[in-house]
Amino acid sequence: MTTEEFIRTLDLNKRVKAGSDIHMKMHELSQEALRITTEINSSYHTPEELRGLMEELTGQTLDDAFGLFPPFNTDCGKNIHIGRGVFINSGCKFQDQGGIYIGDRCLIGHNVVIATLDHGMLPEERGDLIPRRVTIGSGVWIGSGSIVLPGVTIGDNAVIGAGSVVTKDIPADMIAVGDPARVIKSIYEAAKEE
Repeated sequence: MTTEEFIRTLDLNKRVKAGSDIHMKMHELSQEALRITTEINSSYHTPEELRGLMEELTGQTLDDAFGLFPPFNTDCGKNIHIGRGVFINSGCKFQDQGGIYIGDRCLIGHNVVIATLDHGMLPEERGDLIPRRVTIGSGVWIGSGSIVLPGVTIGDNAVIGAGSVVTKDIPADMIAVGDPARVIKSIYEAAKEE
């Protein structure tokens, strides 16, 4: 199975049976991701070197405005899609097999976790994986320590307050906080209060 076939299959959001060919491909890509993220996290790298390592990890070309402060961890890498001018702060952990799509000019705070896999609920199916894409619109700011769960879409320009757990879609231009994250006001209301 090629990496492209793997991503196309996971994008269908269908259950991946434990021990299946696609499950074995997940393990293969995880080993590559471990190698690259170990390099990212093991010593100092210039911004240009970090961008090159992230390009190797994701298989995509990143613009000069991309920024990353290590450490950074992911267990696949090939299903992360990063827009222009994105900044990812230190300590972030991405579980990207189900697909993580990050729009332009996003800010991802310290220690943010983005998860895209659920497990089967029944004990005999617990090893099965259910991929569900996370989509982050352009101009989004995700505060430090937040967790974004599988299947969530965060609309353009939304702000996720630090420490929030995002379990449901967040509309564009809104601020959401808490566990679970709830919309509290628009970014325009908040800007008037500054």
